[in-house]
Amino acid sequence: MEGEGGTARRRFAEAAREERPDLALLCLLIGAEAAGHAHGGREPGVDEEPAVDRIVDEGQAELDRLAGLLPYERGRTPAQWARALERTLGGQLGFNGAASDYQRLESSLLPEVLRRRRGLPILLSVVWTEVARRAGAPVYGVALPGHFVVGFGDPVGEHVLADPFGGGKRLDEEELSAMVAGATGGTPLSAASLRPAGPLETVLRVLNNIRAWAGPRPEQSGVRLWAVELSLLLPHHPGRLRFERAQLLVERGDFIRGAREMEEYADVVATMEPNAAENVRRAARAARARLN
Repeated sequence: MEGEGGTARRRFAEAAREERPDLALLCLLIGAEAAGHAHGGREPGVDEEPAVDRIVDEGQAELDRLAGLLPYERGRTPAQWARALERTLGGQLGFNGAASDYQRLESSLLPEVLRRRRGLPILLSVVWTEVARRAGAPVYGVALPGHFVVGFGDPVGEHVLADPFGGGKRLDEEELSAMVAGATGGTPLSAASLRPAGPLETVLRVLNNIRAWAGPRPEQSGVRLWAVELSLLLPHHPGRLRFERAQLLVERGDFIRGAREMEEYADVVATMEPNAAENVRRAARAARARLN
């Protein structure tokens, strides 16, 4: 990928390389990237840094404000922390989700989720974890197959799990098992499913959701492209995203650059997957032929 683009991307790449990545910051920068592409993007030469600063500062301030709304109580148990978040965020403030939220790009953008108080399970879980963390709770995200939830307490000791998409409803083992089985077609709940999700793992899943939203919408190929490009800025990402980016460049009419990146990707995978590499080179030749 040629460079890291504007301010939002540069800051995203820097934040992703930190020793302890800031989940809220990374998600707010995804929102800033989306805002920069809305309505055709900014005019060339326009300084985007003030706009990025505003989105980040307002988002962090709102998370701080929400944390300040939690009633103070010394020595809360995990169950009490879960109940406090459910009452404040889910009950009083109305943060939750519905099936219709899966059809909206805003449901994957933290600034919009903070504004609308609606979103996908993973973004609502980001709100829950970031507010609870600021308030001093032992909290972590859990990347269940098909549904993201939040844990309070010690992941290998006393803990409870809650579903922010459902307003913060606590989940028992039977409900968790049904949730996982429904998403996987019957795979049983395992200890691995319940491990804490790291910030970069969470951010990659957010970007995957954006790619999945844009995929069946050809008119949103630009959204899919920037989601792929942000994913490629993460220290660890699926290598095949490089090929996806090349395909998107070709689809959007940038045949030469798309073909060149296909050829570079083919060189990388040739040793391990020679047949796949030849197919990619064939696609690159077809892209170059479209210039004639």
